Amino acid sequence: MIREMVLLPAFLTSMMMVTTSPAPAVEFCTDRAAMVKSLSDEYREAPTALGQVNGEAVIEVFVSDKGTWTILATRTDGQSCVLSAGENWELNVAALGDGA
Repeated sequence: MIREMVLLPAFLTSMMMVTTSPAPAVEFCTDRAAMVKSLSDEYREAPTALGQVNGEAVIEVFVSDKGTWTILATRTDGQSCVLSAGENWELNVAALGDGA
């Protein structure tokens, strides 16, 4: 139990540092409309969740029926950048609670 209490905050801190670090070489950014169209056309991904970051950006999660996913950040100027992408997305229905 103590181990989990020590490791979990360390893990979360390291994940936050990874996601907030600038991309080293290539950045995938364009206007939001083009990005959403590309995610829809090429990967059949649709928005499933979103959140606001200090009034400066909106973070969205796009997911396809096949389980591909993309996390997108859109700034107030309308530019969207891919933060991360992957496969095998699963919705944790138990975490949503009753009636989900």
